Amino acid sequence: MGKVRSVRIYADVPAARTRQVATDLFVIGWTVVWIWAAVKLYELVNKLAVPGQKLASAGDGLSGGLSDAGGKVNSVPGVGDALATPFNKAAAAATAIADSGREQQDIVHELSLVMALLLLLVPLALVFLVWLPLRIRWIRRASTAAGLRGVVAGRDLLALRALVNQPLRKLASLDPEISAKWRSGDTEAVERLAALELRTIGLRATG
Repeated sequence: MGKVRSVRIYADVPAARTRQVATDLFVIGWTVVWIWAAVKLYELVNKLAVPGQKLASAGDGLSGGLSDAGGKVNSVPGVGDALATPFNKAAAAATAIADSGREQQDIVHELSLVMALLLLLVPLALVFLVWLPLRIRWIRRASTAAGLRGVVAGRDLLALRALVNQPLRKLASLDPEISAKWRSGDTEAVERLAALELRTIGLRATG
């Protein structure tokens, strides 16, 4: 049996196609909104790093000034070393303050990143673990069915799948003896069963 490759992204039936498009647009919008919210949360929490930035800047400036002063005082003959020691100690303390400010910035950056990722965790999990697998499953199923409907043997397989998977109520509504007619090779029965299976997927009986 020749196999016709036909990738189906959306259903043929207008109502089903409309639902799929609406769902896809909703999921895209949902994802964009949560990404936007995560970015905003990151920016908001990141503002807590401003005091650390100011502390680091002030410490660096003070350390530089004291180091320069200590260098100049150290050049005084005889007493330079003794006079420079307090300036050098103060410069070291200012450097420690600047390092503390930088450490605070790092902590805030890490916190903001973790919080943003946690905010995205559940929404993206719903998209990638629930919606996307179902969407891919439908595309594969519909693509296979679209390829089968174009050949006689393929329609027979679709008819067999309908007999196995469709509710008894739907099968009986076609014909109470539909399975016996299918077994006997009744062409009309095969076509009706194949059409039922295709409609369930959202495809027309013919491409």
